[in-house]
Amino acid sequence: MQTSKDFLHIFLDMGDALLNSGAEIFRVEDTLNRMGYACGAAQMNVFVITSSIVITMEFPEEGARTQTRRIRESGGNDFTKLEQLNDLSRRFCNHPVPAAELRKEFDKININKTKPLWKLLGSLLAACSFAFFYGGSIPDAVAAGFGAVLIWGLQQYLRPVCMNEVTFQFVASFFTGCAICGLTLLCPFLRMDKIMIGDIMLLIPGLMSTNAIRDVLIGDTLSGIIRLIAALLLAAALALGFMGAMLFYLGGLDFDCSNHDTINYRSHWLCRIWNSFSYKKEIFASGSSWWLP
Repeated sequence: MQTSKDFLHIFLDMGDALLNSGAEIFRVEDTLNRMGYACGAAQMNVFVITSSIVITMEFPEEGARTQTRRIRESGGNDFTKLEQLNDLSRRFCNHPVPAAELRKEFDKININKTKPLWKLLGSLLAACSFAFFYGGSIPDAVAAGFGAVLIWGLQQYLRPVCMNEVTFQFVASFFTGCAICGLTLLCPFLRMDKIMIGDIMLLIPGLMSTNAIRDVLIGDTLSGIIRLIAALLLAAALALGFMGAMLFYLGGLDFDCSNHDTINYRSHWLCRIWNSFSYKKEIFASGSSWWLP
């Protein structure tokens, strides 16, 4: 006879895997509820947020049993695993199997990791395509591809040693921005903005933002707000990283923008900002009311 103890751990593992594969909160709760009732539970209560899962199961002639799982990492993107987990849950609901067999099927899915080479190819394709789509030339797209290789390498080797995702987002965007700025300095025919657009798309927390909005609209307000704040923090770290790289890059150059030989003409808008601040600083020093019309 199956008991709640047999299924609780496997359900927690499935919920953890769903969250880390990019599933929204409603999908996780609905999947675990359906699987619980399919295996014979008389009562199921599932509470999920981005950082924890709480499941209470009650079988006939058995008291309620509750298990909690702290989710250390969430917000990943693995649609292949997500599809396989959804298929497993549907098959289990239609034809329930013992917990040991369900565990075996789950482990087969969970052990499969996306090969790094496929991630690299996907990053290259996305970065080159976005750079070209937003008006870049073929050399710009190729340069964005080099940036994608750098981002892929940082994701493989730097992310595991970073204290959190925000730190990684800032460091990765800063290094990538510095590499792009240096490349445009060596190759004046490249356009910095087009290359950056292509590589920024690889780091934008798009799925997290989408799931945050979906959670709020469905009614999971708490989880939606948590995800939205996390997405905004990642986006801010991304912007600060590239901005810091640009400031670092321009800080080592001569800001005499009257001479276009000292700085690439594609950054003329940065020169205008610099000259504007310099002009206002001089007027302020002279005591004039420059803020008045």
